Amino acid sequence: MRFPRSSGILLHPTSLPGPYGIGDLGSAAYRFADFLGDAGQTLWQVLPLGPTGYGDSPYQCFSARAGSPLLIALEPLDVAAQPDLPRDSVEFERVIPWKMGVLAEAARRFFAGPEDPAYTAFREANADWLEDFALFMALKQHHGDTAWTRWEAGARTRDPEALAAWRERLAEVIAAHRYYQFLFFRQWGALRDYCRARRIRIMGDLPFYVAHDSADVWANPGGFHLDENGNPTVVAGVPPDYFSATGQRWGNPIYRWDAMAADGYRWWLDRFRAVPGQFDLVRLDHFRGFEAGWEVPASEPTAERGRWAQGPGAALFEAVRQALGELPFVAENLGAITPEVEAIRDRFDLPGMSILQFAFGDDPQGPAFRPHNFSRNQVAYTGTLDCDTTVGWWTGDGPGGSTRTPESILRERKFARRYLNTEGREIHWEFIRTLEASVADTVLIPLQDVLGLGSEARMNRPGTLTGNWRWRFRDDALTPPITRRLHAITRMYDR
Repeated sequence: MRFPRSSGILLHPTSLPGPYGIGDLGSAAYRFADFLGDAGQTLWQVLPLGPTGYGDSPYQCFSARAGSPLLIALEPLDVAAQPDLPRDSVEFERVIPWKMGVLAEAARRFFAGPEDPAYTAFREANADWLEDFALFMALKQHHGDTAWTRWEAGARTRDPEALAAWRERLAEVIAAHRYYQFLFFRQWGALRDYCRARRIRIMGDLPFYVAHDSADVWANPGGFHLDENGNPTVVAGVPPDYFSATGQRWGNPIYRWDAMAADGYRWWLDRFRAVPGQFDLVRLDHFRGFEAGWEVPASEPTAERGRWAQGPGAALFEAVRQALGELPFVAENLGAITPEVEAIRDRFDLPGMSILQFAFGDDPQGPAFRPHNFSRNQVAYTGTLDCDTTVGWWTGDGPGGSTRTPESILRERKFARRYLNTEGREIHWEFIRTLEASVADTVLIPLQDVLGLGSEARMNRPGTLTGNWRWRFRDDALTPPITRRLHAITRMYDR
């Protein structure tokens, strides 16, 4: 699917400013949409919006369908007290208990009042995933937030009589989790309407894998490679690469593609069916996994000793096309990409991705990321959520554990200077201008690069388990000079 020539910003809502310890869907999100419009941007890309679990990662969520309660704006709930929390970063360990307590009190007030027809309609329309998710979260809360494999037997194995008893026993908590989802999707829908009125499209992010400790795996264990106790026998990751010499062991369970094919990929179709109601276009994370995924024995501590295991290939996308028609997907075709992966992408006319930071090093794929080799049906980035900021990439020594050596970094910078014809005094603006001038239909820039921030503003360091996803900016960072400069570059190159 081809997209119009456009430019946008990558910013996860948790990074928005505000007084409640974490960015949310409230007034700061609307101000950011105003900034996008004033700066000539027509795309806002977000990371997955689900309820985060292990490591606070949006790629390790308790549900593939639910929204994160942490993103719910508190302003409409008349929260009087503001927590003493930092405004430049998210301290999840403090934000989560405080905000969930506030939301629990809001739920008690809501259910003490008259029945809301909008809530009832939401519950009925989303029952296919909402009921399992709300029960899962209530059971998890009752069992001290432990993984579902450690719950009492009836809940763990989804014994019908046991679940009926649990639904009665935990009815109030289950209702609260339904209410949080009602709030989230009502606020998300209102923000999306506001963006649409400003001609701003929202690009979502659909993770390829789901977390083991999730309602998805608990409710559909037959769709994953699990042992008799519900634990994964093999887990997902990627082999050694640019980011890590030992690979990345993500730990997600691996799909049983034979079982999913047997019922026509119903679980995937349900995921994709929800896309148009939430986003205007969607990045398919780890697109490479649809052809083959890196499968690591669960007993292995790193991802080095794995193998490529066959994915569903084109069969899944044929099922999607037949059931849902053409969907606005972008393929995240990064990493160890083979001709077979590209054949699937080309067959379904999905735009691929290019990362300018990867264009100048020793990676054999480097030439594909150089703008003179771009195609029009492409989404070009200065860097991604897993990269350092452009300023950090230019001035730093490379991430810990990276396969880049000091010598390779020097060669990379020397080539970048020649290619961009720059000394790098404003390397972030050089990157932005280069991409805006390219033939790629879509350009997306992390907000950190628009602001010219260093490594302190990095969102994620692959292969590390803590300290990620915390960066936030302040309202006064989006100054009129930055807005005007970005607008001028964007318009100059007809975006």
